[in-house]
Amino acid sequence: MTNNELQKGIEPWFSDLEFTEEGTQFLTLTVPKENLHELMQKLRNEPDMQFDYLFCETGMDWGTSLGVIYHLRSTLYGHEMVVKVHTTDRENAHIDTVCDIWRTAELHEREIHDLFGIEFTNHPNMKVLILPENWEGYPLRKDYVDEINMIIR
Repeated sequence: MTNNELQKGIEPWFSDLEFTEEGTQFLTLTVPKENLHELMQKLRNEPDMQFDYLFCETGMDWGTSLGVIYHLRSTLYGHEMVVKVHTTDRENAHIDTVCDIWRTAELHEREIHDLFGIEFTNHPNMKVLILPENWEGYPLRKDYVDEINMIIR
């Protein structure tokens, strides 16, 4: 499917989806966080879509909001797309997990939690993955201050 065909197939599902092509080969879709899980299930399960492979999931700090970017591929059809979701609540950032849809998301979401502080609702094991248990702060947020390296300089 072309990006245009993908967009035409997905647009009727929700009224508040935002599509862009951002100068890349991927169709990019931004979804409100309230619709994320349902959208992702449809992208995985709809016969014409079958996005069965989540090949990248990363956290993002856009300054005023935190979010997640998902790169999806259909191994059956060969089409790919990007889905973005964000929250403006930086102090209590919550986004639904997709690890029940794509198992690979389980570790990605734990890493994002460590580095950005985003909690994934309904994640089965949201414990620290990378950082030491006593680490304070979220090192990939734009407002993070690294006190140790400031002293060394």
